[in-house]
Amino acid sequence: MSALNVAVLCGSLQRPSRTLVLCEALLARLGKHREIVPQMFEISQFGRAMGACLQRSELPVEILEHLHSVATADILIAASPVYSATYTGMFKHFIDFMSMDSLAGKPTFLAATGGSALHGLMVDQQMRPLLAMKQALTLPLGIYATEADFTDYCITSLGLENRIALAVKMALPFLPENA
Repeated sequence: MSALNVAVLCGSLQRPSRTLVLCEALLARLGKHREIVPQMFEISQFGRAMGACLQRSELPVEILEHLHSVATADILIAASPVYSATYTGMFKHFIDFMSMDSLAGKPTFLAATGGSALHGLMVDQQMRPLLAMKQALTLPLGIYATEADFTDYCITSLGLENRIALAVKMALPFLPENA
């Protein structure tokens, strides 16, 4: 079995980031089951350059390469903090630059972080349709974490750890055997 190329699209606009910590925890758990080669794409690191672009033809080469890497990965982890009851605008802007079938059949973990449990449905009501629009195979269990699940940007919630483990376990049958 060959290593899985895992693209992580982290929609957080800042560092440090609980959303990035959640992505890293998903990667670590996935790595306990399969050999992985992760690629991290953090909006906080290239969002300003991308935000100045209205057309794909205006994008810098670096961001075009990010889009290509996400589209050609074996698996995607798509994560965003919740702002104004939805994913970040820059996360959406990145997804908007992808072609309609660029994620066709790609197993995709959905994850989000927010200040309270009140935004927990954002994963299923907003992220899932957005990624499905690009034909992604969104995996069964989305992961949502609140500020209470972290202490000093470290996961301290057994409940969150268990949800991550369950999400990965439920995803295993959907992952490619030979990447």
